[in-house]
Parts: sequence; structure tokens; C-alpha cells
Amino acid sequence: MTSVPTPIPSRTQYVLEEIKRRILTGRLTPGQALVETDLAAQFGVSKTPVREALKTLAGTGLVVMSQYKGVTVRMVDADMAREVQDVRLLLEPEALRRTVRRGASLDAARDALARADEATDTAERSLSNREFHRALYMPCGNPLLGRMLDEVRDQAALVSAVAWAADPSWEREASEHREILRLALAEDADGAARALHAHIASFVRRAFPDAGLDADLETRAPRAAQEPREVPEAQNQKSEDGQA
Repeated sequence: MTSVPTPIPSRTQYVLEEIKRRILTGRLTPGQALVETDLAAQFGVSKTPVREALKTLAGTGLVVMSQYKGVTVRMVDADMAREVQDVRLLLEPEALRRTVRRGASLDAARDALARADEATDTAERSLSNREFHRALYMPCGNPLLGRMLDEVRDQAALVSAVAWAADPSWEREASEHREILRLALAEDADGAARALHAHIASFVRRAFPDAGLDADLETRAPRAAQEPREVPEAQNQKSEDGQA
């Protein structure tokens, strides 16, 4: 028999979403201690929903629980950025390619992009950015692929929040988002996937130059998208000087 997930109590959900929002918008900074009693007082609840919310956030990678340091917002460094973005580079462009090929609606992505353009503060813009990326991969037709990307969604947003705090690059990324959406709406599945891949890779290089993304991973997806399914044997042979 398939078990039914236990719903999160409303107070716990409220605390969870508010702590997440504060982390992803920079109000709670990496390394900052999260004290149950302080948070309970701020939200007007008992410590129980705070404790449950922190456990959930630890499971998504936004906070770290330590026997000695208690609960802290996760630190972001080049290693973390590389790990998170490696997963995105492997999965997100392919999910978008499938979204476009199956003719799924991109209205949610268009709406998220509009909200980001109209945002009056970094918090609203950051959350709209997350919604834009999710709206590209969730209609891919493979629920498991969508859930896998959701698993790193919060961590990716935390990486972005730290990078933006140090060097805001909203306008450049908004321009790249518009190009990705343009290609997707034009039903250019491979072009949209390549643009998304380049968008993710270039962000990491700019924000975390020490992350050291694998060079093959940086180029593999765009190249694969351009390769024909079958290559004539004569074209598959190389001359002595190594040229095709």
C-alpha cells in the first residue's frame, strides 16, 4: 500500500516559508545562527514548529545542524557552487528541451519574467527568478526529472543570493532569461537548451571563478544538442592531421 505523506501543520509551513524567504533574500546570511527561542518569539509560535521547520530546511540543504554549533544558515563556497551547478548543467537544459518539444505552455515562465522585470526589491526579483527557472523545467513531461531539479532548487537560489549580494548582475541575467524564453517560444528546443546551459555556466564563472567547473561538462550539453543523430561513416573518419 502506498503511504500518504503527512501534511505539514500550517504553523510549521508558515515558519518554514518565512525562514526560507529570509535566507534566499539575504536577510539571514550564510553562517548566521538560527536560535529556536529567538525565531519562536519573532513568529509568535512555540519552539515545536520552528524545530520542525529547521529540520525540513536541513533536508533541503539551506541550513546545517551541528551538535556543537547548533543550527546555522549554510555557508556558500566555490565547492558548493560547483556541486549545485554541475547538477543543473546536467539536467536543466535537457528538461527545457523536452518542455519545448512537447509543446508545453510557457505562460508561467513569461509571467515570472514579467514579475522579475517589475520587481521593486531584491527579494521579489530573487523569488521571481526561481519561479522562472522552475516554469521551464517542470512541464518537461518527466515528474522524476522535475523533482530532482526541485531538490537542488533552494541551494541554487542560495548560491545566487550570495553572488548577487556581492555583485548584482540582474540586468545581464534578465537579458539572458529573455533570450532563453524567446527561443523556447519559437519552438527552438535545442537553441533554448544551449542558451540555458550557457546562462548557468557563465553565472558560475562570473560569481565563483574558483569553482572550477569541469571544462567538458561546460561544453558537452551544447555540443550534444547540435550533433545529428546519425553521422555518415565518411564524415566520421579523421584525416592524419586530426581534422574532420
